[in-house]
Amino acid sequence: MNRRDFLKISGSGALATATVAAGCSSKQETHAEGLSLGEVPVGEMTMRENLHGEKVSLLGYGCMRFPTIEGGSGREQDQPLDQGTVNRLIDYAIEHGVNLFDTAPPYCKGQSEHAVGIALSRHKREEYYVSTKLSNFAPTTWSRQESMRLYNNSKKELQVDYLDYYMLHGIGMSARDTDGNELDALECLKRRFFDNGMLDFLCEEREKGHIHNLGFSYHGDIRAFDYLLSLQDQGLYRWDHVLIQHNYVDWNHSKLINERNTNSSYLYGELEKRNIPAFVMEPLLGGQLANLNDHAVQLLKARDPQASIASWAFRFAGNQPRILTVLSGMTYMEHLQDNIRTYSPHKPLNDDELSLLEQIADVYANFRTVPCTGCKYCMPCPYGIDIPGVFAHYNKCLNEGNVINADKAASDERREYLRARRAFLVGYDRAVPSFRQADHCIGCGHCLAECPQGIRIPDQMQRINTYVESLKQGL
Repeated sequence: MNRRDFLKISGSGALATATVAAGCSSKQETHAEGLSLGEVPVGEMTMRENLHGEKVSLLGYGCMRFPTIEGGSGREQDQPLDQGTVNRLIDYAIEHGVNLFDTAPPYCKGQSEHAVGIALSRHKREEYYVSTKLSNFAPTTWSRQESMRLYNNSKKELQVDYLDYYMLHGIGMSARDTDGNELDALECLKRRFFDNGMLDFLCEEREKGHIHNLGFSYHGDIRAFDYLLSLQDQGLYRWDHVLIQHNYVDWNHSKLINERNTNSSYLYGELEKRNIPAFVMEPLLGGQLANLNDHAVQLLKARDPQASIASWAFRFAGNQPRILTVLSGMTYMEHLQDNIRTYSPHKPLNDDELSLLEQIADVYANFRTVPCTGCKYCMPCPYGIDIPGVFAHYNKCLNEGNVINADKAASDERREYLRARRAFLVGYDRAVPSFRQADHCIGCGHCLAECPQGIRIPDQMQRINTYVESLKQGL
């Protein structure tokens, strides 16, 4: 393996020691730390039915990144996609039961729709469903003329006469108009799809059969999500599907990760009440759920040594019955193979497995590692704090499972908390002298300009000290 091939894989986090899979045999094994081993099944893909009774693969191919000729991931400027590899990936996906391919005009720096169109046009039209979006984000595209141009261009690039799935892209996002005025999510929604008559036009296109399913992708302000669903409740518009961010952390802990977010348990629940099928994005939370701390990995491997860490997240993402398809951006063959294994067929999570993932999600959401490399550029601290020492102990305890919430009712969970509490506090005093610990940080900010990782060091010190004080008080 050359260095470029190695870096392409090691850059994906959990696949740091992966070996690149060669060829496309369905019996091929992918030997990689964190990846499942064994044959890649054919004809066993779990299928879900949409509102029209059509069978859609639970694994959907997210086409937001593809390999480039120069070895990139399709997100770099001026790097053309490797069309031959894109063709092979899509061929392999179709051969193994994947039949939904989701793209959008901005994906791969504007190259995705074209590349997907070339790859899919080599197959019979009835073999696949294609999904794309009206990505009229820029104010210069809010006019009816420009929005229509985007819509028609998507069909041209994808080489299709009709779109199986079409979405209003990025509902819930704010924007600035051409005069620089900040518009909130609802005003932005109004300008992009209502004032120009585009939503009415797309509904007419659905009636004519040029669009088979009309929906929207949701990002951000929950008011926009609720507003569009309320239009269906009033009988004004009908949604055939909605794309939401959904994974076992976002299910109950989304706001702890980002206060703008909404728990996917709410999003999914609102769709389920209305019998609207859900598309899923971010099943791995940007790849982070394939790269958990050591303690979480040990817990999952103890349950199923052969299962990849990523497969647990995908099993959760497909666990709810109204999930129609789970989109995954599969840049490399080994990612595609592992996900096919997970959904061929999908194995529903039992209560014990769901409880385990909730425990991991709780720790992940409340106690995230500090991305400190120990370079010590922040030192010396004018107040004597051992900044890298504090971070190193905290991160070490996270990896060893010695950072945990106190709200444990069951006696065995309470014992585990007390064990972790003692390990953290005793280890803290041994690793960092008391006069150099986080409680001595006054937030002067002297260290901020020196950190090459851009860590908000005073904020992290406050967070860690708050946790330490809660442990000392037995909370």
